[in-house]
Amino acid sequence: MERPGEKLKRARERLKLTYRDVEKASQLLAQRRASDEFAIALSRLADIENKGTVPTIFRLFSLCAIYRLNWEEVLGWYGVPLDLLPAESLMTPLNETHAVQIHPAGTFTVPQPEDAEIDLNATTFLSHIIRRWGKTGLSFLNGWDLRQHRYGFIGLEDWSMYPVLRPGSLVLIDESKRRIATDGWTSETDRPIYFLLHRDGYRCGWCTQYEDQILVQPHPSSHQKPGLYAVREIDVIGQVTGVAMLLEQSKRHRARSGATPAASPNL
Repeated sequence: MERPGEKLKRARERLKLTYRDVEKASQLLAQRRASDEFAIALSRLADIENKGTVPTIFRLFSLCAIYRLNWEEVLGWYGVPLDLLPAESLMTPLNETHAVQIHPAGTFTVPQPEDAEIDLNATTFLSHIIRRWGKTGLSFLNGWDLRQHRYGFIGLEDWSMYPVLRPGSLVLIDESKRRIATDGWTSETDRPIYFLLHRDGYRCGWCTQYEDQILVQPHPSSHQKPGLYAVREIDVIGQVTGVAMLLEQSKRHRARSGATPAASPNL
């Protein structure tokens, strides 16, 4: 496997730059930045390329500038996964309320699948397209093992779990948690929310399982009816374990009677 120093050497040689050229360019950069930390001596550059010496952040900046290299990519050469920084920050618990001074990198793009149309007004399951995404700006949901986790999109017209889950939310689904819990929570914020698939589409809500039926219960504020389904007619995809959503005020559609189908008129 090619070492970072060897990659930097190849970048220099592609540009036909000598050690002296790089030293002189770094000295000029150091003058512009008013700091000698950006300067790279001949011996130091040789150590970086041939002995595996790790450059300081200042010298690495200089090399990226001189060689026209992407800063994030070069950090990756040295084992620093900058794209996972937001995810790693969430895995380090802090007791105090704080602002997150991390800007997720990359852009968020959702390609249109060739074999399906996506109705963003309806709750949908994104596992079939998430693997086709490029870099995503949703870095706070990055770093999870997609062999166990999938993404779901709460439809723009789906108010069934509002205000816990707002329309347009992107949820993280843990497929290993498909068994519906019967206890273990003290309030609605603790109660597990499940992502489900039935013959009419996808649903997201609290669940209670009886012998051969599953009751899917929306949030009381939604004014929507619960749904009662036979176990054989509905598939529990998994439990919602993460969410990314905007808190901007959006015009709430008036709840319509019968907006959420119910299998039993007695509920």
